[in-house]
Amino acid sequence: MALPEAGRLIGRDAELAELCSRLGVRPSSPRHSNLLLAGDAGVGKTRLLTALRDAAVAEGWQVYAGYCLDFGEGAPPYLPFSEVIGRLAADLPEMVDAVVAAHPALGRLRPGRRLLDGAQAGESALDRGALFEAVHALLEAVAEPAPLLLVIEDLHWADQSTRDMISFLLARPFVGDVALVGSYRTDDLHRRHPLRTQVAEWARVRGVHRTVLQPLAPVAVRELVRDLQTTELTEWDVSGIVARAEGNAFFVEELVGAATAPGGRVPDDLAGVLLVRLDRLDEQGREIVRAASAGGRQVSHALLAAVSGLPEEELEETLRQAVDLHVLVTGPPGYSFRHALLGEAVYDDLLPGERTRIHAAYAEALGSGRARGTAAELARHARAAMDYETALRASIQAGDDASTVGGPDEAAHHYTQALELLADPRLATTADVDRSRLAVAAAEALSASGRPGRAAALLRDQLAVLGPDASPQARARMLSARAQAMMVIEPDEDPAAISAEALRLLGDEATGLRAQVLAVHAHILASLGRSDEAQAVGLDALALAERLDRSRLVSEVVTTLSALKRSGPKEVVRAALLDAVEHAQRAGAAPAEMRGCYLLGRSFAEYAEYDEAVHWFGRGRRIGGELGTPFAPYALECLWQLGWILVVTGRWDEALELLEERPAPAPAIVHGLLQVLREDVLRARGGGTDLSGLRALWEEEGLIAVHDAGLLMDAAARAGDPDGVLAAYDDVIEVVGRIWHPWFGARARLAATALAGLVRCCEDSTRERRAEMVVRAEQLHADGLAVRDRVATGGDFWGPEGQAWVQRLDAEMLRLRWLVGEDPPTHAELVAAWRGTVERYQALGDVHRTAQAQAVLAGILRAAGQVAEARAEGDLARATAERLGARVLLEDLRRSGATRVATRGAPSSVELTAREREILGLVAQGGSNGEIGRRLFISTKTVSVHVSNVLAKLGAASRTEAVAIARRRGLLE
Repeated sequence: MALPEAGRLIGRDAELAELCSRLGVRPSSPRHSNLLLAGDAGVGKTRLLTALRDAAVAEGWQVYAGYCLDFGEGAPPYLPFSEVIGRLAADLPEMVDAVVAAHPALGRLRPGRRLLDGAQAGESALDRGALFEAVHALLEAVAEPAPLLLVIEDLHWADQSTRDMISFLLARPFVGDVALVGSYRTDDLHRRHPLRTQVAEWARVRGVHRTVLQPLAPVAVRELVRDLQTTELTEWDVSGIVARAEGNAFFVEELVGAATAPGGRVPDDLAGVLLVRLDRLDEQGREIVRAASAGGRQVSHALLAAVSGLPEEELEETLRQAVDLHVLVTGPPGYSFRHALLGEAVYDDLLPGERTRIHAAYAEALGSGRARGTAAELARHARAAMDYETALRASIQAGDDASTVGGPDEAAHHYTQALELLADPRLATTADVDRSRLAVAAAEALSASGRPGRAAALLRDQLAVLGPDASPQARARMLSARAQAMMVIEPDEDPAAISAEALRLLGDEATGLRAQVLAVHAHILASLGRSDEAQAVGLDALALAERLDRSRLVSEVVTTLSALKRSGPKEVVRAALLDAVEHAQRAGAAPAEMRGCYLLGRSFAEYAEYDEAVHWFGRGRRIGGELGTPFAPYALECLWQLGWILVVTGRWDEALELLEERPAPAPAIVHGLLQVLREDVLRARGGGTDLSGLRALWEEEGLIAVHDAGLLMDAAARAGDPDGVLAAYDDVIEVVGRIWHPWFGARARLAATALAGLVRCCEDSTRERRAEMVVRAEQLHADGLAVRDRVATGGDFWGPEGQAWVQRLDAEMLRLRWLVGEDPPTHAELVAAWRGTVERYQALGDVHRTAQAQAVLAGILRAAGQVAEARAEGDLARATAERLGARVLLEDLRRSGATRVATRGAPSSVELTAREREILGLVAQGGSNGEIGRRLFISTKTVSVHVSNVLAKLGAASRTEAVAIARRRGLLE
């Protein structure tokens, strides 16, 4: 496996633990096996064995390794053992000499003393036996003072003598602690390879265990990519590398090093390594493999036979050779390359004319019916063969097929390919292709695959291609679809104005298209809060859909009208939505049913009724999965809301599993939405990843901006960077205020987060800087309260989440004033504010933030000498943090002493010396230890000692807290 710069072993912890256990490297696991480690080239065998050797050395083992080399038929016998003996002779010369004296045959293997006269090739059985005994005796002697680990790598290149020596050592037990490990490549073990039979025999020997190293998991590949990259790769790049590398670490390193975009050529160095495999095939075998490379990831036997033109028996013999040499692998319904990158390399190596000829043969075989295949296959081959008429028809059919079976990504690809072909002047006729319908189909597929932004852009471009002279129906169809796509992004244009224009173009004609456009317009108006207009348009859409007997469209409109009752009592809203969901289910209108489930889930989630919310979000997500559209609008929202609930309620492991990185390339917006939720958990647990790439997505998805900015502010606060906190706040307010509206609800949360960051930073700030922080904190406080007041004035619902964040906002403002001593609250006011914060977060069900608030409350109580109450709150916070694995909170608690107050509690009356009072007064003015020392003409170290004494006497965890406690008790003027 490739070794990242940091030297970390990535994705192989479980395998390393297993190897250590079986060999007895760890003291707790006695050895009971020798090991054979198998795996494909580049999968990570050598890197894992390096980590094993490091672990063994750390446990006091002696480790020696020998390597087989690819000398073909001319390999010197016993080469890896000769290498090991040479190293032993250098490290333990007296021991090796003693063994050679007792077993002279061992001298034959010492480097520099190998016989060149061919005597070894004709050794007698007695000589071989003596040699084997000599090596066994040497290993036994070496293992006497400490356990010995002997590693022989690349056994697929081993000569017969080496294999026989290993057979002897595996079968002959050692008195001392000697462990043998051998590695080999599985992809080099073709049917007639001599090691193939040998491995089967070794595996039957008592005490020998065979481990096959599997490809890295996708999440480990992503981590490896992050370690290897020297420039920031996009999510599409990373996902493409994950898909193409197939868990092979060597492939990952090469793809990252070349910064190759998905779908691009295989890097030349990697292609050279891969293409070496073809050298073992005869010319006809190479021809068949070249033809297979143009067939795609997998090609059927019948199709390959039709393209090759070879007689059946001859074709089978040629394919058997390619399979035996691990170039191709079999599986229904045909053949595929052992590694996809090998197929890419072979295809890239084809000459242009050769490539066109092969694709034309495929297209002819599929089009004529001589071989069965899909429309997608025909479209690809016809396009590559420059048969554009066939490619256009097949692309549209392939898109339709993919849409039918729930494959939106594939459908979008084929439809967009068809649109590109329509623009090609080499296409003879396109008269019977409706561009508007094709463009809408492509856009709907893009939205269903989680890329609504691309859908809206495609329709904008296709409208420009159609021009103003196109039929009103065509333009209305595309305008309405574009407005619908824009609903779930952050557009620069008004989607309601676009859908209104579509409606105007159609006039009053009672058609199915007008009913569809009316339904979309009602939905958009409802989503924008224009309820009265949405009600009127929705009723028109409902009447027309019912008149035309469009049952699924009726369900869509009923769902929209039901959602308009949201401002009423929640029971009425939920009853209407439940009726809408049941109506959609009966009508088979799955998208409408999914939207209704989402709206029901939101209704329960807004009141922190999470069990019911999970049910409805889960149902909506399942519908999206059954449709094959897990990232479509409302399916993605259901997934995100489920993840948010799991994070908030402390079900973190479930959340990480739900939101885990997917191996297939996910749209950037989808990746960003899921990643910010995962990151909330990962950072709380002391980990996390680089999210710098998410800033580019803020303009496209405000939800990403809100959560990413919160993470940025928290990171800046922990780094003691108040400017970073405020910069992140100002940035997100500018972006989200522009794409949503200036007083969006999450602004209260962001203001509270920023204020909390300033509180954390104030300890290490000067007095002047603290005064600036208070001014800015007042602005943040006013921002958050203004959001709450505007919601209340507008009559909108301000639920448990908003209430919790505004309570936190008030509490943080009071804490800042208390710490800096500027218009400070009474202790009772401060305690009440933080008890209220704990209660609000408990009402929200936010487990982690409840514990964070309890930790702050514990510190405030301790500062006032309320030891027992402080201990109780701190212990509650600690218990939650331990259950969640929230290492950051545990560290905060440890540093503050919030869970140790039983033994450390601050005395109710404190006596400070005159010098201590003097120094504490200068600390309150913001002076550093060095500044105080210079002012008082004493050393910095002496100041530090006095400050430590003051902290201990006051029971404070920090300088800022000590000043606050001293003011509270009248110890400072």
